[in-house]
Amino acid sequence: MKSVRIHVKVVPGSRRAGFAGVLGNRLKIRVAAPPEDGKANRAVSSLLAELFGVSERHIELIVGHGSPEKTFRISGISVEQVAERIKSA
Repeated sequence: MKSVRIHVKVVPGSRRAGFAGVLGNRLKIRVAAPPEDGKANRAVSSLLAELFGVSERHIELIVGHGSPEKTFRISGISVEQVAERIKSA
């Protein structure tokens, strides 16, 4: 199965959740959830699943569990599909 690694910068505790653009080589994602007990990580996984049109079970946090800079693996989607979804977001 194909997969893509996505580097993100997470801003937890934001008023509005969602995709906030590109910051360097990372996607900037805002979530309302606080950065405690994995709440923000789960919120980011949910937003990425929605953004890329995949199930949350296809989203895996692989680097940065306690950091605002994270890397996720998204399976079931190609690099081209990711680029297309980012452009349209």
